[in-house]
Amino acid sequence: MKSIHRHLRLSGLEALNIQKDMNFLNIGERTNVTGSKRFARLILNGNYDEAVQVARQQVENGAQIIDVNMDEGMLDGVHAMQTFINLIAAEPDISAVPVMIDSSKWEIIEAGLKCLQGKGIVNSISLKDGENEFLKRAQKIRQYGAAAVVMAFDENGQADTFERRIEICERSYRLLTDKIGFNPYDIIFDPNILAIATGIEEHNNYAVDFIRATHWIKKNLPGASVSGGVSNISFSFRGNDRVREAMHSAFLYHAIKAGMDMGIVNAGMIEVYDDIPKDLLERVEDVILNRREDATERLINFAEQVKQKDKVQKEDESWRLEPVEERLKHALIKGIDNFVEADTEEARLKLKSPLLVIEGPLMDGMNVVGDLFGSGKMFLPQVVKSARVMKKSVAYLTPYLEAEKQSGSTKGKVLLATVKGDVHDIGKNIVGVVLACNNYEIHDLGVMVPGEKILEKAREINADIIGLSGLITPSLDEMVHVASEMTRLGFNTPLLIGGATTSRVHTAVKIAPKYSAGVVHVIDASRSVPVVGKLLSVESRNDFINSISSEYQTIATEHANRQGLKSYLRIEEAIANGFKTNWLDYTPPKPNETEIKKWNPDLKTLTNYIDWTPFFQAWEISGRYPDILTDRVVGKEATQLFEHAKQLLDKIISEKLLNAKGVTGIFPANRKGEKVLIFNNESRNEIIQELVFLRQQRKMSDGIPNLSLVDFIAPEGIEDYIGAFAVSVHGAQELAKKFEDDHDDYNSIMVKVIADRLAEAFAEFLHEQIRKNDWGYGPDEHLSNTELISEKYRGIRPAPGYPACPDHTEKQKLWEMLKVEENTGMKLTESFAMSPASSVSGYYFSHPASKYFAVGKINSDQLKEYSNHKKLEVEEVTKWLRPILD
Repeated sequence: MKSIHRHLRLSGLEALNIQKDMNFLNIGERTNVTGSKRFARLILNGNYDEAVQVARQQVENGAQIIDVNMDEGMLDGVHAMQTFINLIAAEPDISAVPVMIDSSKWEIIEAGLKCLQGKGIVNSISLKDGENEFLKRAQKIRQYGAAAVVMAFDENGQADTFERRIEICERSYRLLTDKIGFNPYDIIFDPNILAIATGIEEHNNYAVDFIRATHWIKKNLPGASVSGGVSNISFSFRGNDRVREAMHSAFLYHAIKAGMDMGIVNAGMIEVYDDIPKDLLERVEDVILNRREDATERLINFAEQVKQKDKVQKEDESWRLEPVEERLKHALIKGIDNFVEADTEEARLKLKSPLLVIEGPLMDGMNVVGDLFGSGKMFLPQVVKSARVMKKSVAYLTPYLEAEKQSGSTKGKVLLATVKGDVHDIGKNIVGVVLACNNYEIHDLGVMVPGEKILEKAREINADIIGLSGLITPSLDEMVHVASEMTRLGFNTPLLIGGATTSRVHTAVKIAPKYSAGVVHVIDASRSVPVVGKLLSVESRNDFINSISSEYQTIATEHANRQGLKSYLRIEEAIANGFKTNWLDYTPPKPNETEIKKWNPDLKTLTNYIDWTPFFQAWEISGRYPDILTDRVVGKEATQLFEHAKQLLDKIISEKLLNAKGVTGIFPANRKGEKVLIFNNESRNEIIQELVFLRQQRKMSDGIPNLSLVDFIAPEGIEDYIGAFAVSVHGAQELAKKFEDDHDDYNSIMVKVIADRLAEAFAEFLHEQIRKNDWGYGPDEHLSNTELISEKYRGIRPAPGYPACPDHTEKQKLWEMLKVEENTGMKLTESFAMSPASSVSGYYFSHPASKYFAVGKINSDQLKEYSNHKKLEVEEVTKWLRPILD
């Protein structure tokens, strides 16, 4: 029997398993009324909508867990905690991550636990009120299915020495595990990060004692994790962010090496350790490690000299004086392609072999790039620019290689493909570039690739790895099919799974059982390199595959168990608990015009509507625009990336390299049961289309409705309307191909990412036109781009295939209603993906209470009813809705 790997397991809507090889986990600290003046003000003023935005920003900025604290003297903490937790539970992007319920009051903690979905963390419990109360609360936490932060605090007060820290932690651990059987992997110790450099001698060893205690806990208390509030360490230097950032970074560097697993930290207040000036680092570490008696005085004096002023740096070209081998390495690491052909030729003549150039300075440089990226000291855009230099150099050498019949050695062959029916390939292309930078031979079959072609090509080239990518939910079924075919045909090649809709849970539950030779879900490009390395290593392959297989079996089992515990309503009950509108007191707005309209806006107009935050996310740089441009960690690279994007966008606009096409229509509509009937004209005497929508079916807390989009349309007898749109940006694929042909993956990917942003901007622009003019229910609306991005307007524009209406096949009805292909040239693939890839389509709802939500999982009774509404067999509908079926 295979052993199950044990570790701390948390979840929001998605699982977060804390394993030994994971990096430090950031716990977002800004949803804490005691730690954020802005958040406290929003909660005290009852502005929960903006407070939810704070939580969203924390997740977007890279928080893997969010800390929620409502301890404020003028606040009803129980009500505030319940309200906020319920609100973020309805936001899929926020509720995906686990929540830490943080309070010094047990009644607030329990209020949060009652509302919490998934498995969260309680922060905190301790022995300060005695053993009986400690164990009573721990038992409650276990009943609610949460993990617990245990403070190093007892009846005699807070631990402030190494000896007191380990004494209290060991006592707590033994009580929890021996007396009540608390899972040791659900214990997270906080051994107290206390302020140093205060001028009080007794405080000088606080950081050292925390680090020593962390190491002791990890060695002597099996299963337990370690956390802490990082900003406490630098409290003495509040007001001097430069010093505080350096202190946080240096402290974490040493604490993480000792075993610290997670911490409550503002990611914007941490500097890259290697980037801390040596003179500042020396003084900071003198204080943290208590290395000299005058450490505090020296840091205080030095802190006065530290200024946070941006400096214009003159371009340093001294590297051009180095030998050609060093110049090539430097160019690769810095992504400079200005001199690459001349330097490559010089190196070829010097080394007397094109192959020696590749296997020498080029690979030396790429190895450095790979190491820097793997250690988090280099970001994805920099890697892609390095790949551009490499490709241009190799392209220059290719004729010489062919003349000599030579080819360089590689680590292995990787076959990549976007599966049949799907047209999105940005993520796949990035993975290919990153792997190529690490000396893997990449064969990219492109998009819309049938399974038989993938496997045929894999055998033809004798691929060492097969990687499948997909963005839309039908892609998930295609991946299951490919895995099944690999088993049937006797493949023994490891299979990588990636793409926006994929997940570890889906991979474990649906794909891995179909193929036993190794299936691994890869969440982003940075994870692909170590995964592929382990899969192709003779020494580690079998152990790695066995470990992943065991982990996925555990995930599948836990998933099955959770399904049994979930509470669902019968569909009749869910409908009865739908959102209610008193239609006698509300008159739906009548459109100014209902004609189908074609749109071809100038791209310059659309730039005013671009949301740049997802642009950085596409390049795997986390942060919210414009704050990301001044971020201490990624700001420099983000700013450079942004400048490159604007330069390319200006070129696209001035040379008309891309063009936008769209179509809209507003139709008379009424609700009938769980359908929306679309009529030919105002007489409403002929039904031209029936839209079918799904409803949330999970059991909600009291007062929270089970939503469906039909709830926002008036019943028959009341004149109501629904809008529809489809927009696209054409030419990106062709322009990207030109860059690819010039060995420029950086600009090839950049074009596709910009085109996606323009398509979304087009959708935002059109929605504004509809609200203000065509439908006209918001004629006096005057919103900034920031307010548009934050959806401060009335109404919504949900898209088929996304959380509020997850059935992609409903797009076909949009295509028929708007004659989309005829009016825009946009097409639907057999899996209902839109082509070109930079496309958006959806509906317009005008009801002032309409909101975005996630349908989530549904039961078989709704599936059957939905199939009847669509006049399709249950088996056919199951094929398209499988990801949301319970």
